[in-house]
Amino acid sequence: MADPIVLTNQLLIAMPTLRDPNFARGVTFVCQHGAEGAMGLLINRLSEYRLGDVLAQMGMHSDLAEVVDAPVLIGGPVQPERGFVLHSPGGEWESSFRISEHVCVTTSRDVLVAIAAGKGPRHALVALGYSGWSPGQLEQELCENHWLVAPATERVLFETPLEERWEAAAGLVGVNLMQLANYAGHA
Repeated sequence: MADPIVLTNQLLIAMPTLRDPNFARGVTFVCQHGAEGAMGLLINRLSEYRLGDVLAQMGMHSDLAEVVDAPVLIGGPVQPERGFVLHSPGGEWESSFRISEHVCVTTSRDVLVAIAAGKGPRHALVALGYSGWSPGQLEQELCENHWLVAPATERVLFETPLEERWEAAAGLVGVNLMQLANYAGHA
């Protein structure tokens, strides 16, 4: 029996045929994948909030314009009131989970305190909500050609403009999404 595919630290790129409005043209970074299901964060969905709004709601403040004006992403449709910080390593945060050598995810307030003070991780994305899959669900969606999978890179996660991430992520595996049909066929 073949070993199961583990998609942790991979990017799920929505195929043009995926019509779910939560994920259409979306790129999801998989934080955790195993027998119990999968959890990830969309990395190219802008919310209506800025980081200054989130900080204020938590009773915090920053005098740094780049912090106050930083975008907050929609991480997914599950628990949209819950915040996540996807970031580069560095610092000791209370609830940090190291996904790879280059990426961690944190849910603790202390990382936001550090970011507000200009002492946070070198790269950070703040997202509200997450994307979740029950056991076997993501594997089934892959079989149905809903997703293209690519290895995550710091460039796509943290440096590529949001509106370019869908095409840039697909480009990591040599796919031009604009040349794909927007319907699925079965032979």
